[in-house]
Amino acid sequence: MKPDKLISTFDKGLRTLFATTIASRQRPDAFIAEGALNDDNKAHAAKLMRINHVGEVCAQALYSGQAFTSRNPYIVSALKQAADEETDHLAWCEARINELGGRKSLLNPVWYAGSFTLGAVAGALGDQWNLGFLEETEQQVSVHLQNHLDQLDESDIKTRTIINQMQAEEILHANNANHLGASELPAPIKTGMKIASKIMTKTAYYI
Repeated sequence: MKPDKLISTFDKGLRTLFATTIASRQRPDAFIAEGALNDDNKAHAAKLMRINHVGEVCAQALYSGQAFTSRNPYIVSALKQAADEETDHLAWCEARINELGGRKSLLNPVWYAGSFTLGAVAGALGDQWNLGFLEETEQQVSVHLQNHLDQLDESDIKTRTIINQMQAEEILHANNANHLGASELPAPIKTGMKIASKIMTKTAYYI
């Protein structure tokens, strides 16, 4: 293992968890006026965006773990490209949480450590399973984002616009993984991922 790879991976984790994330792209809701939200709607939207922020923290950790153990430069390049877009998602979620008067999850270091470990294991298993794990993760995230869209107040166009853009790009990441040769994960693994995701979302809504 090259020392520079180890250092850059560690640095990425620290920046994801403790630095203010800067997006490379303009927020999709930049020119949309704030809706007339009551306090309850704002609080609920802030908690949903906290869950989405946790999801993006986990995505950064997963991609970093997968790239850390993958031995295929082409796969690593694809993972890093997807991670760059997920960094924008991370920044958009963080900014929207602040606007809604919410806060980020106190358990982000826990989420990151667990997701990095899963990603590293997936990367070590080989390219097809690595990509299969990526594809299934993005598909489940897309479903989860749709659930949030269904819960948001109709007047919260800003949050809806952000989530719609995120969902479109998650679907694209899943499709790219499939085109690169992803293997479909066994049903028990998919079920386990869904259970873990449900625990994370329920916890992140409150903590």
